Amino acid sequence: MDAGELVAAAERLLGRRHGRLVAGELRAALVELYEFWLSKAAAAAGVGTPDGPGGVALVAVGGLGRRELVPYSDLDLVLLHDGTVATAELDRVAQALWYPLWDAKVGLDHAVRTAAEALSVARDDLRTAMGLLELRVIAGDEQLAAGLAASAKQQWQRVVRQRFADLAAAVRERWRRSGQIAQSAEPDLKHAGGGLRDIAVLEALSVAQLTDRLDGELAQVKRLMLDIRTELRLELRRNRDVLGAEQADKIAGDLGFGDRSALLKQLYAGARAVRYTLDVALRTAERPGGRQRRQPLAEGVVLHGSEVALARGAAPGKDPALLLRVASAAARTGKPVAHGTLRTLADSAPELRQPWPAQARSELVSLLGSGEGLLDAVEALDNLGLWTRLLPEWGAVRDLPPAEPVHSWCVDRHLVQTCVEASKLTTRVPRPDLLLIGALLHDIGKGRGADHSVIGAEIARHMAERLGLSAPDVDIVTGMVRHHLLLPHVATRRDITELETVRRVVDTIGGSALLLDLLHALTEADSLATGPGVWTPWKARLVGELVARCRELIRGDEPAGPDPLTPDQQTLAKRAGESGRPEVLVSSDGPVATVTVAAPRDVSLLAPVAGALALSSLEVGAATQLEDSGVAVAVLHASPRFGTPPDAALLREKIVRAVTGRLPLAEQLAVKERDYDSGTDRVEPTVLWFDDEAEGADVALLELRAANRIGLLHRVASALRTAGASVSWARVATFGASCVDAFALRSTAGNPRDAAWRRSVERAVLAAAR
Repeated sequence: MDAGELVAAAERLLGRRHGRLVAGELRAALVELYEFWLSKAAAAAGVGTPDGPGGVALVAVGGLGRRELVPYSDLDLVLLHDGTVATAELDRVAQALWYPLWDAKVGLDHAVRTAAEALSVARDDLRTAMGLLELRVIAGDEQLAAGLAASAKQQWQRVVRQRFADLAAAVRERWRRSGQIAQSAEPDLKHAGGGLRDIAVLEALSVAQLTDRLDGELAQVKRLMLDIRTELRLELRRNRDVLGAEQADKIAGDLGFGDRSALLKQLYAGARAVRYTLDVALRTAERPGGRQRRQPLAEGVVLHGSEVALARGAAPGKDPALLLRVASAAARTGKPVAHGTLRTLADSAPELRQPWPAQARSELVSLLGSGEGLLDAVEALDNLGLWTRLLPEWGAVRDLPPAEPVHSWCVDRHLVQTCVEASKLTTRVPRPDLLLIGALLHDIGKGRGADHSVIGAEIARHMAERLGLSAPDVDIVTGMVRHHLLLPHVATRRDITELETVRRVVDTIGGSALLLDLLHALTEADSLATGPGVWTPWKARLVGELVARCRELIRGDEPAGPDPLTPDQQTLAKRAGESGRPEVLVSSDGPVATVTVAAPRDVSLLAPVAGALALSSLEVGAATQLEDSGVAVAVLHASPRFGTPPDAALLREKIVRAVTGRLPLAEQLAVKERDYDSGTDRVEPTVLWFDDEAEGADVALLELRAANRIGLLHRVASALRTAGASVSWARVATFGASCVDAFALRSTAGNPRDAAWRRSVERAVLAAAR
């Protein structure tokens, strides 16, 4: 069997996998296949044969060495020799082994070394040192390989103690760079905290007798991660370890889980245990010997060395606020809680009764407002069940994967991250304590099979009462949870210059200025904690304008109506009326560009202008169409999809060409979309009508929910015009791979409530969105 036949055999094995081999059996079969080929190739090159060179062994490390080879992995091989073999002979053997694999495009990490050279490299490179602990002979001098394995183990036991600080720093830097499996919507199974690389470090530390051997729960976690990694690579047909949402759905079924959520909850729980175990092991080994200084941090809490611990004489069973004081001190100082302290609190800390003592409630607010340190403090409590002891309702969102791809974190991490973001906004609101509590609870209703805002409000009410908040404060927290999506929903999907829109928001929150201020801050914190690009300057501006108009109405002042055209825009409209040609004005407010286009009234504007902006990689957030002195005027607000806005002169020229029909928009947009198409399946678009929110009987409000595509607004606007609908205004809200576009429509036939007209509009819009 040559190397090409080896690859073909591996592909056949992978192709036959489903229905025949479970993931573990597949890994074992791959190991057997590659080991068979390597042993035959080594024998053909003379390794381990009477006629071949003595003192040579082919050894495997990495996945092949551990017998954990997953599909599409590189082979990590070392040609080991005793130093007596001629260089030319070594070159001949190496070429006989490496070149066929390279020719067959098998990933290969290789080296030719003596045992002394391998040990020398391992002294300076901790990853190489850990790799040698997995060494396994494939062919040749077994005694030579066994000697290196024994020496590598002995050297590791010495070196790891000398260079432990370097190892710990490398692990924590990897955590910082790759995040944590248990907190990520799309985790890196290999590099993220709690993943397979952490398991390898734990196994290496156990060889040095710095931790216990990996068995029981952690051994099961390792098998689960290897199985997921195996299925992921089978699904993608390539070397990749980041588990995407689409692949997780398929893999959950292949591994016998009910759904993606069940798979990820088990993965998250296991990764949390791995990460915590390694963190404790690193801190334990780093702890200096001898007497350590005890620095008071709070009543019953000290900093003992580099860890937060209980003071001598502290009585967890008699001090109901002590657990929260420990967590708050850890969050403020950025120091971890000692494992022994957590164990003591887990054994002794009482369950807080309703209502909580005022001191415990105060410590909770202090903890929630501690900033970035909150993340590790909550994670430490959660790992030993202390966080759910404080907040039993947390169990429903713990390790809960997000339903929307725009979210970067699982639900419980998102809630904690929202508190981190809210802590930066506490000086902007009159009740920072309620802001922090609302931030912690705003998504507490998720994962329960109903509208999470509605069910979450009821859960939040019970929790706020248990915390001992006053009745008015309970109402405010409940309102924050019930209406935490109100401001972004209205600002990005409705015309906020309309008085009725503002009045509906004020009526919804009961005219409470306090609730309005808290919802404003919570909207920003929630968006920032969702993922990159969710809280944009444009969204901040829209929400801020809506809040300002609501404040005016609450004060008794009627908000101003729709903003008239600026003097520059009026001049533009006049010039277009006189010349009979399209005129374009581009102005910028930071990254948001305002594009005003004026043209004779019989010229269509929204569709071609939206298409020109899409070709310039600008995303439209809002659009308005009106008439001024018999001239059609379109005002669009847009921001770059990435990078910086295009040159204003070039953008003006492109818009004029689009409006006058000299730019082939459909063809160019199709090419651009193909270039940027992610290749993922698109959701089926839907259309909804909202008559109760339309401004007047002559206006119909249509909402399109669809996959976010380049040029979507252009296609939909074109379809609306063809279907006999004129657009008064449009709002575009993007949520990762999907979007919600709202349009205020008038019927060119007269009645926007006509059922036949609406069916025609729906068909046209859905066809354009597909």
